[in-house]
Amino acid sequence: MCGGFTCSKNSLIALNILYILVGSILISVAVYGRAASVVSNLPIVGVLIACGIILIMISMLGLLGAIKHHQVMLFFYMVILFLLFLLQFSVACACLGVNTEQQEQMAEQGWNKGGNSTRIRVQDTFTCCGFSEQIDKEHAPPKCEEELMLKCCPDPNIEDCKCPKCMNKLRSTISYAFKLCGWIGLFFSFTEIIGLVLTRRYRNQTHPDLYLKATAVFPRSNFTY
Repeated sequence: MCGGFTCSKNSLIALNILYILVGSILISVAVYGRAASVVSNLPIVGVLIACGIILIMISMLGLLGAIKHHQVMLFFYMVILFLLFLLQFSVACACLGVNTEQQEQMAEQGWNKGGNSTRIRVQDTFTCCGFSEQIDKEHAPPKCEEELMLKCCPDPNIEDCKCPKCMNKLRSTISYAFKLCGWIGLFFSFTEIIGLVLTRRYRNQTHPDLYLKATAVFPRSNFTY
């Protein structure tokens, strides 16, 4: 890790610029998803935009504190960054610790709470029909369209061909999503630790310009004896 004042300052500035880019990407993805109707759930879009804005605000605080070497800004930046690390690390560990049974329970709750329009969209996206044998007895799934049946059974010569249940298709997708979120959360939480250490080191360092030796306005070589 760089120990000089300038190196610590530049590293902290670069880290906060990276956070600003990540926050901008989060906002852009949320806006694009809403505009393209990829994400129709408004709370999800709102959460992504809020996370992006909060990350940009925190990064701006750290960026200004690093540029000006402002002790108060850097102190509050350290406190916020530490709290953010605790929250993000806990969520990442929770995502990685969710087992298959818990993932299926979450998917089951989402299927039961969702309306028929959501269930139809899931069936069309994953080419499946119904959730599982047990859940379909309690909550009747929407009728599978003829086009969906043709996708599941393109060969008409196969007898007793049925579309697979959506739980079989969702199991791998949900597991991949949890693992991806968990590892990404762990990665960014460790970058926050690096930012915390850099900020603490940079805050305790002395600005070299404050202790420069006084020099003559006219160099000594210009004087004649």
